[in-house]
Amino acid sequence: MIKQAVLTFIILFFTLQINAKSKPDWGPTGHRTMGVIAENYLTKKTKKQINNLLQGQSLALISTFGDDIKSDSKYNKFYSWHYVNFPFNTKYENSDKNPKGDVVTGIDYCIKVLKNKNSNREDQVFYLKLLVHLIGDLHQPLHVGRGEDKGGNDIQVRWFNRGTNLHRIWDSDMIEHFNMSYTELAKNADKLNKHQVSQIMQGSVLDWTYETQKLAIKTYSSAQVGEKLGYRYAYDHFSTVRSQLQKAGIRLAKILNDIYG
Repeated sequence: MIKQAVLTFIILFFTLQINAKSKPDWGPTGHRTMGVIAENYLTKKTKKQINNLLQGQSLALISTFGDDIKSDSKYNKFYSWHYVNFPFNTKYENSDKNPKGDVVTGIDYCIKVLKNKNSNREDQVFYLKLLVHLIGDLHQPLHVGRGEDKGGNDIQVRWFNRGTNLHRIWDSDMIEHFNMSYTELAKNADKLNKHQVSQIMQGSVLDWTYETQKLAIKTYSSAQVGEKLGYRYAYDHFSTVRSQLQKAGIRLAKILNDIYG
């Protein structure tokens, strides 16, 4: 019995450690939804160049690349690129930066590599895949959350009576609750006119960061530790999830068109 108890503890301990490190972002369905939406706004020239680099792979397929490589320790240096933490209602420019980088500096680095005509093909493919993923991460509110609670990962709540945390609810729990494929979610994105699309494309990566942080502030006030969340929470907040995925897709297309178009 003692041996079994010790074994159970060890398994539980390492499971918790893995879950604590993995910290998913949007989850595969969310990222792929963004990828499909982005493809709808690419120019023909951009599509052709991306198709050549990715050898026919879609943006939806490669959108999870940033999370996929977390399983390989040689890519640990990119771990902090998935998020950014700085005090609410302050300027990122004046904040203490993570020396390992963050989602803002990560996106900037990817763009520089892709714009550099001297970058080799291997780097172009790698940083294109990473860029697609990071633009998605930038639009998940809690990826611009508080560092002290790991972007809501330490805020334990219940989702339909199942233990989870606030970060995971926004990453995947709400999305999976609707049981729609990424193609269905993309197809059911809000219908926007040209002016609305143009407005979404306005601004810089830093402007979008501040916009996401404002949503993070609202997200933190949307639930209390230990609170049981479910239908009402999804009713109140899933429209924000859908909007952020759509904005991420449109803005990703803008960046890619600027690079390749």
